[in-house]
Amino acid sequence: MSAKAPFRIALIGAGRIGKVHAKNIQEHPDTVIHYVVDPHAESAQALALETGANVVELDVVFSDEAIDAVVICSATPTHSDLIERSLLSGKAVFCEKPIDLSIDRVNAVLEKTRECKAPFLLGFNRRFDPAIDSLHERVRAGDIGDVELVTIISKDPEPPPVEYIRVSGGLFRDMTIHDIDMARFMLGEEPVSVVATASALTSSEIAEENDVDTACLTLQCESGKIAVITNSRRAGFGYDQRVEVHGSLGSLRMDNVPKTTLILERAEGVRREPPMHFFIERYREAYMREWQHFVDVLNGQCEASPTGIDGQKALLIADAAYESLRTGGHVSLA
Repeated sequence: MSAKAPFRIALIGAGRIGKVHAKNIQEHPDTVIHYVVDPHAESAQALALETGANVVELDVVFSDEAIDAVVICSATPTHSDLIERSLLSGKAVFCEKPIDLSIDRVNAVLEKTRECKAPFLLGFNRRFDPAIDSLHERVRAGDIGDVELVTIISKDPEPPPVEYIRVSGGLFRDMTIHDIDMARFMLGEEPVSVVATASALTSSEIAEENDVDTACLTLQCESGKIAVITNSRRAGFGYDQRVEVHGSLGSLRMDNVPKTTLILERAEGVRREPPMHFFIERYREAYMREWQHFVDVLNGQCEASPTGIDGQKALLIADAAYESLRTGGHVSLA
């Protein structure tokens, strides 16, 4: 991998999340998008025009020794093959979650690339949100004593199209997996059991796809620490993102981020602005800080985190949650 800046980046996937990362890559002084790859020619050309990059086929990316890193923002079914090819060709990888929807395929990718020296960062972007990062640091510093209970609330503003549901892998593998990673991040130790309850309440189409849209997961660690995750595909007031960590000395809490700080106060009550609408707006700064972390990794200043192992563990818990839903009981994660 080249040691000189700016690092030359190949961006695979020119859709919504690809555009978010493209902006951050181009605005960083140490990185530049050299190639854009996307099967949708118009999307690829439009993003290449914005960034000054070249539109190429995949084989060009992996054969070009001047490419320092590959950023994977393509459709989920392509992730595992692209991760393998990138790492085996000696290129650093920044991939949006998940590695794959199949734990067997995830295991195979991690085993096949285990000896690769190039770094691999998996995009659990919420870890890089300033409030979450600060909360995590203060928990680790002992501000609330010993962690006892982690509560995570995550609700989308509205259900996605049923076409998305069909390929998403289901609520636990698509949406809840972010919260599972957050629970692991805040607990500081691995859960050993999970129990899940869920329903399809927001959409008859989701029910017809044998998926759920409203759920509660309880994770427990060997020490007794507990994490509770609640999810819904529908929150009419906006994007509901809250985290609380309760400990032996008190609690730390992250609340929703409003569109603005405007507050209307009248005799009949107080009105605040609703939360930001969805993840692009809510986690804009998290995506910027995530890219800065990856640049620090490329510069050899730190190790990549989260990694493929974090993706593997989160998916194992998501799979176990579906098993709990099927059996109606606790499922061991041992």
